[in-house]
Amino acid sequence: MSLPLKTSTAAHALLWGLAVASGLGMPSRQVMAQTATPLPPVQVDTVGDLAQPSGDNVVAGQALQSKRPGTADSAGLLRDVPGINMSTGGGVSSLPDIHGLGDDRLKVTVDDMTFTAACPNHMNPVLSYIDPTRVEKIEVWSGITPVSAGGDSIGGSIAVKSASPVFAAPGAGYHVEGQVSTFYRSVNSSKAASTSLTAADDTISLNYTGAWNKAKDYHRGGGENASVRSTLYETMNHAGTIAARAGGHLVALQGGQQFIPYEGFANQRMDLTGNRSTFANLRYEGEFDWGKIEAKTYWQQVSHAMNILSTERRGVMPMNTAAQDVGYMVKAEINLTATDIVRIGNEGHQFKLFDWWPPVQGSAMMGPNPYGNVNNGHRDRLGTFAEWESKWTPQWTTLIGLRNDMVWTDTGPVQAYSTVAPNATDAAAATRFNALNRARTDANFDMTALVRFEPAATSSNEAGYARKTRSPNLYERYAWGIQQMDSSMTNWSGDGNSYVGNPDLKPEIAHTVSVSAGLHDAAKTQWSAKLTPYYTYVEDYIGVDKIGQFTQTGTAWKFPLLKFANHDAMLYGIDFSGSAGLWTDPAIGDFRLRGVIGWAHGEMVNTGKSLYHMMPINSKTTLEHSLGSWKNAVELQLVAAKTATDTLRDEPKTPGYALINLRSAYEWQAVTINLGIDNLLDKLYYHPQGGIDYADWRVAGLKGPVGPLPAPGRSFNAGMTVKF
Repeated sequence: MSLPLKTSTAAHALLWGLAVASGLGMPSRQVMAQTATPLPPVQVDTVGDLAQPSGDNVVAGQALQSKRPGTADSAGLLRDVPGINMSTGGGVSSLPDIHGLGDDRLKVTVDDMTFTAACPNHMNPVLSYIDPTRVEKIEVWSGITPVSAGGDSIGGSIAVKSASPVFAAPGAGYHVEGQVSTFYRSVNSSKAASTSLTAADDTISLNYTGAWNKAKDYHRGGGENASVRSTLYETMNHAGTIAARAGGHLVALQGGQQFIPYEGFANQRMDLTGNRSTFANLRYEGEFDWGKIEAKTYWQQVSHAMNILSTERRGVMPMNTAAQDVGYMVKAEINLTATDIVRIGNEGHQFKLFDWWPPVQGSAMMGPNPYGNVNNGHRDRLGTFAEWESKWTPQWTTLIGLRNDMVWTDTGPVQAYSTVAPNATDAAAATRFNALNRARTDANFDMTALVRFEPAATSSNEAGYARKTRSPNLYERYAWGIQQMDSSMTNWSGDGNSYVGNPDLKPEIAHTVSVSAGLHDAAKTQWSAKLTPYYTYVEDYIGVDKIGQFTQTGTAWKFPLLKFANHDAMLYGIDFSGSAGLWTDPAIGDFRLRGVIGWAHGEMVNTGKSLYHMMPINSKTTLEHSLGSWKNAVELQLVAAKTATDTLRDEPKTPGYALINLRSAYEWQAVTINLGIDNLLDKLYYHPQGGIDYADWRVAGLKGPVGPLPAPGRSFNAGMTVKF
C-alpha cells in the first residue's frame, strides 16, 4: 500500500520547514561530541539550565548499564525516576505515565524523533523502537515542562538519546572501538545479544549497533511455576550512523530497521504478529559566539500486523496497518547577555495511517470485503515556541515560554466487512461516518512560567505553572465500528472493553501547578532530599461515556461499549526522592541509601470517579554498596493495595505487595559482569497498571470474572559486556 506524503495544507508547511532545516551552517565554535581521547569541552555561557531536567530526572551512564541485564524494554530504564510508572503492554512495549498521565498524553521522543503508535492497541509505542542497549541517556520533565521540550502533550516529556558520535583526537589517526553484550533472564528464558562497533578518525565517524532478544511466556510468582499466556516476544534491531565534523560543524545521518516477528499481549484480545519499521534521521548541531543551533529532519515507515498467536490462544482476526512519520525540528539558543538566554524553535510532524483488516475466507462475520478502519488518516502538526530564561541574581532564576501548535486531522471514507447481516449495524455506522465532514483543525497554545530560588549552596527550590494542550489521536476521533468484535479491537487500555471514536472531541487543556523543595550538601554528593507536590486540572480530559455493553459469548460476563468523550478531570499528588551516604571505609567500601516515594490521585470532576490506571502509593528503597570495581544493590519495593478503580471500565482491584530485588556488577579491565535476582521471594502479585489477564481467561473457557494480570515471578538474571 502506497503512502502519499502530501494531502493537506499542513503537509506544505512541513515540507517548507524541512527545506529551512536543511540550509543551516556557518558555525564558529567547536561542537561538543564524544572523543576517543577527550577534548576540552567548549563552554557556552548559560544561566543555570532551568530548561533542563533536574538530576533526579536524568538517567545516564552507569545507571543505565546496571539496569540493562534486567530489562528488554527501554521503558523499564525509567523505573527509578520519581513520578513515573508503567502500564503493562507486551514484553518490549510498556507505556510510561507521569503523575497519572500516560501514552499519547506524554511527549516521548527518540533522538528528537516523534513517532506515533501505528496500531489500534498501541502495540508499537515510541520506546519500543529503540533497544535498551542503544540508550545512552534519558531526560524526563515530570513537573513543569518548558515549552522548548513540550508540545502536543499534557503530562510531561521523555527524551531518549542514543550515544553521540565518537571521533579520534585531532592528529591521533584512526580509532576503532566496540563492545559485545549478552544477558539471560530465567523467568521467561529470555536470551539477548547486542553489539556496537565504531571506526573513526578526527573528522569522520562510522557506527553500527545491533540487538536481538527472544523470550518465552514468563512465569507468575507464588511457586506454581505457571506460565502467563501471550507474554512471549522476539525483537531484532539494527542501526547505523555516519557523522562528520569540520571546525564547528557536526552533521550526522542515522538509519535503521526493526523487526518484531511476534509479541504477545496478555491483556489484549490480539497479539502482535509482525512489526517492521525503517527510519532515517539527519541532524546538524553547531555552536556560535552568540549561542547554538540544532536542526533535524527524520522519517519512519511502519508495517504492522496483528492476529491471535495460535500457540497462545484460539481464534483468527487479521489486522494490518501501514504508517509513516515525517518531521523536522529547528531550534536556536541565543545568549542575549551574560544572564539572559532566549530559545526559539519550530517543528513539524506528519503522521499518515492506513488501518485495514483483511477478510477471512469462510467467515460470515469477517468478509467478504476488507474492513476499512482508518483509510488515509493523517494528523499534521506545526509548532512554534519562544522562551526566555534569566538569572536575575545568584539566587533567583526565571523561565517564561509561549508555544503554539496547529494540529490538522482528517481521514477518508471507510467500509464494513459487508453491507448485510451480520454486519448491517457496522454498515450503517460506516454510512453515517462517511457522510460527516471529518476534517478538524485545532489551534493550541501552551505557556510555562517557572522560578528557581537557591538561597544557599544547600537549597534548591522551584515553583511554576504550565498550561499544556494535546489534540486527540486518530483513533480517538475516527474509530467508527460499533459492533462488539470491531469496537473491541480499538483498545490500548488493557481492559478488554470496546471503544468508539468521537470526531467532535476537543483538545485536552491541562493547568499544572508544581512546587519543589530540595535540600542537599554543598557539593551535592553526600546527601539530598527533594519533595514535589503538584496539582493538575484538565479541561476536556478525553475520558469515556458508556453507550452500551456486550455479553461475552458463552458467559455471563459483560464488557461495556465506551465512546471517547470530553470531561473535566483533576490529578494531584506528591513525589519524594532522597539519598544519603551511610558509611565509607577503604576496606569494606561505600554504602549509600536511596529512596523514592510516589502518590497520585486522579478523578473526574463532576462524578468524583477515579481515573483509569492510577498508581497507588508506592516506594522504592535501595541500599547500594561499592568497593572498587564491585557494585551491589538490595532493593525493596512496596506498593499499596489499589482500591480506587475506574468503574466504567470495570478496572480490577489489586492487593498490595512487597518485592525484594538484588543486583551485583563487577568490572575487570574490559569485561563487566552483571548478576541479579528480581522478585527474590517469588511473590505472586498483580501490578496495579497491568490490566486484565484476558489471554488466560479466554483459554480457560471464559468462565467467571476477568481477573488482573499476574506479574512475573522470581527471575535469575545474568549479563556480560566486553569492550574493545
